[in-house]
Amino acid sequence: MSGSSRLNTPNILTMLRMLVIPVVVLILMPPAGRAISFGRSVAAFVLFVSATVTDLFDGYIARRYQMVTSLGKLLDPLADKLLVCAVMTMLIPPGRIPAWVVVIVVGREIGVTALRGMASTEGVIIAASKLGKAKTLLLNIGIAALILHYPVFGLPVRTIGLGFLAAGLVLTAWSGMDYFFRFVGEIFKR
Repeated sequence: MSGSSRLNTPNILTMLRMLVIPVVVLILMPPAGRAISFGRSVAAFVLFVSATVTDLFDGYIARRYQMVTSLGKLLDPLADKLLVCAVMTMLIPPGRIPAWVVVIVVGREIGVTALRGMASTEGVIIAASKLGKAKTLLLNIGIAALILHYPVFGLPVRTIGLGFLAAGLVLTAWSGMDYFFRFVGEIFKR
């Protein structure tokens, strides 16, 4: 059913994920001169986690029920990148995440997207790697914890978030290099 119904369940989930992005951004934008309150942090956390969970379901449903579409192949990774990059950017002003970390992650996402686009023009598909998927998982856990920020049940949520973010940053660089070398390898094969 590849491409027969563009407005299917997986694509609707992806579009909902994209609609959540401006809402989370607005929640993370506190009034001037004020910190992000615990209530706002919890609301943004719930929306972010819900959005990341829909990413698991849309891919599973699309593959399991053969609902993969060209639109879904385009929108799904775009939604993931926009969500992560937008939220990370919003966590810079309150000091929850260093700006240099965001620059590395955003740069990697742009670079990998460009490489995959260049490869596709040559008829080469560079599939998502296990490293890239692990990177996404670690970053999403770290970002979720940094959104929440405040200690919960005595757990240092911010510290935990920074730990996951650091591990995700290592995999961000590693998987970015992996994509680059796979791209170069595929081009030289031709």
